[in-house]
Amino acid sequence: MKQIPRLNQAILNSYPIINKEELQIPLKKAVASDSYKIIVLDDDPTGTQTVHDISVYTDWSYESISQGFREEQKAFYILTNSRGFTESQTRIAHRKIGAMLAQVAKEQQKKYLVVSRGDSTLRGHYPLETMTLREEWERNSGQKVDGEIICPYFKEGGRFTIDNIHYVQYGDELVPAGETEFSKDKTFGYQSSDLTAYIEEKSKGLFKREDVATISIQDLRALKIDEITDKLLNMHSFQKIVVNAVDSYDIKVFCIALYRALAQGKYFLFRTAAGFVKELCAIEDKELLTRREMLTRQSTTGGIVVVGSHTQKTTSQVEQLRELKGIHFIEFNSDLVLEDGLFQREITSVIKREEELLAKGETVVVYTKRTLLAFEKDSKEEALERSVKISDAVQSLVGKLTITPAFVVAKGGITSSDIGTKALQIKRANVLGQIRPGIPVWETGRESKFPKIPYVIFPGNVGEKNTLKEVVETLLGKS
Repeated sequence: MKQIPRLNQAILNSYPIINKEELQIPLKKAVASDSYKIIVLDDDPTGTQTVHDISVYTDWSYESISQGFREEQKAFYILTNSRGFTESQTRIAHRKIGAMLAQVAKEQQKKYLVVSRGDSTLRGHYPLETMTLREEWERNSGQKVDGEIICPYFKEGGRFTIDNIHYVQYGDELVPAGETEFSKDKTFGYQSSDLTAYIEEKSKGLFKREDVATISIQDLRALKIDEITDKLLNMHSFQKIVVNAVDSYDIKVFCIALYRALAQGKYFLFRTAAGFVKELCAIEDKELLTRREMLTRQSTTGGIVVVGSHTQKTTSQVEQLRELKGIHFIEFNSDLVLEDGLFQREITSVIKREEELLAKGETVVVYTKRTLLAFEKDSKEEALERSVKISDAVQSLVGKLTITPAFVVAKGGITSSDIGTKALQIKRANVLGQIRPGIPVWETGRESKFPKIPYVIFPGNVGEKNTLKEVVETLLGKS
């Protein structure tokens, strides 16, 4: 495979600048006149990285989906946690979700679009999720899905698509996604950085790269809205279309064209990262959250930070956090997962130490072994199952607490999902906004184990070395 050159970040500022406000006005009008409800299926909780004042439901029950459809907001999220599922579990879950969405929409006489929010570094059950959603939509509606929009752009995390190549930013350099640690994922690995080739690779040739339509940054910056609309109107038979983007300008322009195509009867599914959803709903920018906005209840206890992610970025962030004085670190020996008795004793010991510190008003950082446990001839399914078992233990380090912490920070996608749903028992949360770019904060619901506390969802692949330290400093009022 021919190696794709790395790019200097200067290219991000080399395209013509468009006035964002001039785009936001027609985009907001398009959203206001559109009757579709947007449901975002999030394969882990990090997908709320760009939105605020919006609901997240952690199950897909009839009651939750009915309530979501009744809300005034344009969109709501459903947390599927499917990145922690097997392929079989993922297929079953998406069939159930697709059927329940169709049932509720019919009862409430509403139209809806479904966004499959996936990882901006291309990991996840793709194309299984959107293919299953397509089957359910067509079975229940009797209508065809014309196309699938592919857009993994996520500026806050340094994810950009240029000339169909998806890049991950490291410092001043843009590295093709297929050359990053994320592409070597034991469960969701891939080779292709070119999204047209990625689609063919992940679909095992079912969708050919030469059949994938593309939208260039050049056309987006030239405001070729009519031409982009025509391209969308010509899509059929679940054809794929890749949207290149390096800034919100690009997504805003595309979404204006998209709403025109929807108004003319076309129907699409979406596989995108978090950056797309914000513009699809015309959600306004919001300043980063302050401590006062997040900690709204009196508390004398400390907060807890739980680190499950094994990315190199996370490990360096934990090391940087050690520079913050007054924080207590506890290593959870996750390697004991292979020995049940020792593993359970380790869980009990860590929880006891956490509670002693929290009761004194101290903030605790609990982290798993920094080297990922792996074996020769390890299958993808075995690796995933072992990872889920460790994550279940990690969430219990919060779920078994008898003391309410002042705040909870979860580092890592599966970790944050399990802590949110199992440990904190959240059914519905409100997204307050972001504490740092790409790092969302939920306010836990009244039904949760610890009501009305800030829950910070910190993706494993987001931020610089000092970002975790900055987050904790903000929560402690030290910034």
